[in-house]
Amino acid sequence: MTPDDHLPGAAFQPLIPAYGTGSLADLMPSVSAVLGVPGADDTLGLRERLDGVDRVAVLLVDGLGSYQMPLMAPHAPGLNSLAARSLTSGFPSTTPVSLVTLGTGAAPGRHGVLGFMARLPDGRILNHIRWDDDPPPAVWQPVPTCFETAAAAGVAVTQVTRPEFEGTGLTVSAYRGAAFTGASDLASLAGGMLGALRAGPGMVFGYHPDLDKHGHNSGVGSPEWEAAARDVERLVAMLVDGLPPSAALLITADHGQLNVPADARFDVSGLAGVDAFAGEPRVRYLHVTPGAVDDVVADARAMFGSSARVLTRAEAIDTGLYGPVSAVNRERIGDVVIICLDRVVALATAVEPPVISRMVAYHGSVTAAEMTVPLLSAVGASG
Repeated sequence: MTPDDHLPGAAFQPLIPAYGTGSLADLMPSVSAVLGVPGADDTLGLRERLDGVDRVAVLLVDGLGSYQMPLMAPHAPGLNSLAARSLTSGFPSTTPVSLVTLGTGAAPGRHGVLGFMARLPDGRILNHIRWDDDPPPAVWQPVPTCFETAAAAGVAVTQVTRPEFEGTGLTVSAYRGAAFTGASDLASLAGGMLGALRAGPGMVFGYHPDLDKHGHNSGVGSPEWEAAARDVERLVAMLVDGLPPSAALLITADHGQLNVPADARFDVSGLAGVDAFAGEPRVRYLHVTPGAVDDVVADARAMFGSSARVLTRAEAIDTGLYGPVSAVNRERIGDVVIICLDRVVALATAVEPPVISRMVAYHGSVTAAEMTVPLLSAVGASG
């Protein structure tokens, strides 16, 4: 049985990312401005809240959408008591896209990480989560990160995340310029972030993945997800209690999640005219054989009806969801794009591992539940 994620009707309203006014792309530039990095713009107006702060830690909790916050409240009351506002993710609302959007301060159409999976020019499919150095990260994602820019301005910059992420393509694309500290559990994550803050003025980034993992595997609102929520509460308590003077903690997320019933899963593997599948279940990219776009669009629209928008590449770009898309990045978007709106997914079982179709919660699409993320803040006692 699918757990109840208690999403209201408003959670299914589609959103356009608030690039330039209130998105993940605006967070690190605003932090950089607070820390005095030349040329950085405090778009989010953080200076007023962070007056007197000379060191800032940003914790990203994977899967902590704004629409999950009420469900977390009984398990994470301290988290819910922090000063809060909302941001939008970029599009698609998925981890690799959001991490690079946050790290570069650029919309996805510019940085080029445009989905969980993307087709390479040679036809291979790149999984951005399982990416080593092929293609080279600085070639596939050449936009300088905010961490590089801050380090060049003399700001001490540290990232604290799982040891196995060191040197991966996604880590290099999102955080290059930041010194790496491995942290395999809650205590070492909190300790690594606080240690960097206590060492002196600077910028610290930390990443916690487990809430998202248990949402995928067991569903938002499941006992496993609730236990992960309590872990987030413990992590945040350690960080808030340990903040040194003149330090601030900002907490955000890469996306939210929604549960999808087992009977709402469409398999697009059998669509005629498709020669490659990329993207992910909530935003599926179909790369099609020459001349087949119109037929594939028609067949996909017949399959999904009103539960998804089925667009050509040009139509998808024209929505503004990616921000301006550079010429070199256009082909990374499918010829046909399926954007799920209701509690449905577009599986590609012929090419994806079975674990994908067994997930309970998904994300990636345009709904408010997936795209709205919190920005929570706490300031050290003398900050």
